Amino acid sequence: MIIIHATFHINPVKQDLFLEEIQPLIAASRNETGNISFLFQKDTENENVFMMVEVWQDMQAVSSHNSSEHFTKFVANAKSFLTVPLEVKAFEGQPLKL
Repeated sequence: MIIIHATFHINPVKQDLFLEEIQPLIAASRNETGNISFLFQKDTENENVFMMVEVWQDMQAVSSHNSSEHFTKFVANAKSFLTVPLEVKAFEGQPLKL
């Protein structure tokens, strides 16, 4: 299982447009083969910060996602919304049985 955290620091002037343009990415990504979960959240402590928490079945699913039309289209425009470079962290893990 691959877990990805992507943090977006958004220019407040462009926040509404960012939120509009990210919706197709979220919807399409959730429907991809190999997607386990795809969450998009607003940071409650930092006004213009958002985070995606993605869980993928394996690296093949991540690679497929990264080459998808909805992903490449969004990434091509993402820099125009950011105040600092996009921060992406990826982890490999398995669910724990508690």
